[in-house]
Amino acid sequence: MKYLHIKKQDSIAIVSLNRPESMNALSIDVLKEICSLQEYFRQDLDTRVVIFTGEGENFSAGADLKEKAQLSTKLESWRNNFGKPAIKSILDIDQITIAAVNGYCLGGAACIASACDFRVASKKAILGYPEINLGINLNWLGLPLAVRLIGPAKAKKMVISGENENAETLLSWGFYDEICDSDQLMERSLEMANLYASKSPIAAQMIKRSVNNLVYKNDESIMHMDYDQTLLTHETKDRREAVTAFFEKREPEFKGD
Repeated sequence: MKYLHIKKQDSIAIVSLNRPESMNALSIDVLKEICSLQEYFRQDLDTRVVIFTGEGENFSAGADLKEKAQLSTKLESWRNNFGKPAIKSILDIDQITIAAVNGYCLGGAACIASACDFRVASKKAILGYPEINLGINLNWLGLPLAVRLIGPAKAKKMVISGENENAETLLSWGFYDEICDSDQLMERSLEMANLYASKSPIAAQMIKRSVNNLVYKNDESIMHMDYDQTLLTHETKDRREAVTAFFEKREPEFKGD
């Protein structure tokens, strides 16, 4: 893989988003590689735990906005929608998954973290869903995943306000399972990974699958239109104003049209 770096340590695999020069932004090519992970690890009978992290100082700044700006038509955007399949690929990985969140973790990257079984974060980590500031809704199954972790009110607060939250706050809300100093992030993630890797892999994977079916079974039937909603917001004047304001480094002026 070109944009995902996979390192094996005994029964643990570390998957690193590898575009540090772009804050590990989730380009179409990155998402395509993530889409292949579920099948990749299904064939890997030696790996019991998968850790997701980002190369450099950040987990990921989310979707590659420069690339999205070039997808000028609704049809182009629809054809290049690999976000939801990427998140489903992570959800469907048989092995136990852990997100080791360093630096910024925004938008689609927060969806990746929420799709993992557990989350360990640096005390300096910053996470948020800035989609509304760009004139669009949160898709990629991100909304039900956030609601499951932190409840409806706090999920609405994060997604509608578009404000970023610090690690201490997200730990208290239940989004993170643990936080630690930045220089201990991978060490602590590996300690957690070793715990789950020491358990019977067949039993662990059965438990994971059962819990996910209990919790996420209805999400697809409810959220099947989330990207349709994004395509609708893509055509609004507010969306165009948000993208223009982003590149002009100013606050957008939303008018509801």
